Amino acid sequence: MKKTALVILNYNGAKFLKKFLPVVIEHSSMDAEIWVADNCSTDGSVELLGEQFKDVNLIQNETNGGFATGYNMALRQIKTDYYILLNSDIEVCENWIKPVIELMESDANIGACQPKIRSYSQKEKFEYAGASGGYIDKYGYPFCRGRIFQSLENDEGQYDENAEVFWATGACMFIRADIFHHLQGFDDDFFAHMEEIDLCWRMKSMGYKVVVCPSSIVYHVGGGTLPVGSARKTYLNFRNNFVLLYKNLPSDKLMSVLIVRMFLDGLAALKFLFQGGFSDFIAVIRAHNYFYRNWKSIKRKRKETVRNAVNKIYEGNIVVEHYLLRKSKYSDLKKPFS
Repeated sequence: MKKTALVILNYNGAKFLKKFLPVVIEHSSMDAEIWVADNCSTDGSVELLGEQFKDVNLIQNETNGGFATGYNMALRQIKTDYYILLNSDIEVCENWIKPVIELMESDANIGACQPKIRSYSQKEKFEYAGASGGYIDKYGYPFCRGRIFQSLENDEGQYDENAEVFWATGACMFIRADIFHHLQGFDDDFFAHMEEIDLCWRMKSMGYKVVVCPSSIVYHVGGGTLPVGSARKTYLNFRNNFVLLYKNLPSDKLMSVLIVRMFLDGLAALKFLFQGGFSDFIAVIRAHNYFYRNWKSIKRKRKETVRNAVNKIYEGNIVVEHYLLRKSKYSDLKKPFS
């Protein structure tokens, strides 16, 4: 049995499996055992796998619990040393696995790693979901080397060095299996969005590192399940980000950060409203209502979460720096990382 399992979580992604799975098999089968975990698809995905990809291992989840629960259920059934969590809408390249595994094997403290993520439609650009490694600022806003909010940089080799980051993208995450299971995987309640940041934060609190290996490159379509502009996506992003902060922030920063975030989320909601995005405005309100309604259960999670000092948090306010100071590139950021 290979020491690496590549696992694609699929929900109604037959068109992506048909397009990208042959390339995944071509460039991955020598280095990893390939699995597809299906989240109750209704588009013929399972039939497609049975007819055209008989050599790919199939797991059929009994329910669709989104990204978080879908992977949790699937990975409990796969015994290996390393997992590669790969979106179905990603085109991989030749020799994309070996550099990452070699980097992780060179340092036992590396818990998770990602390759460089470029856009499938604009291959010279970084892609939103990960670019060349993810960070957050002190108020919990995520950004990347190569992407700040919706501003995507061209990849000109400016971020080609291996680097420790704060989070690795869930679109293509390499992770040690024993660490994944020790942390009990993703938070099931997240469903989708931010669950990889929560997992990486918990991993870093235990003393492990999260890194990026830009010598490995993949190309991501993006927006395959919840497209940009979806009110459901807005709801999950605001809800999960607020829960993420409450679970993981140290006590001395918790209230000050949450108060600022409530104010900034209120501004974001008003911005949606004034721009005609009434459904997004309601999504932000629903996100905060979820937190208040479920505060007791979220508080229990906070008590169960190890919260040690972690590094690679940006000490500035990325919202102010991007929208007011017009900083659109990672290299424009001057404040130190903790």
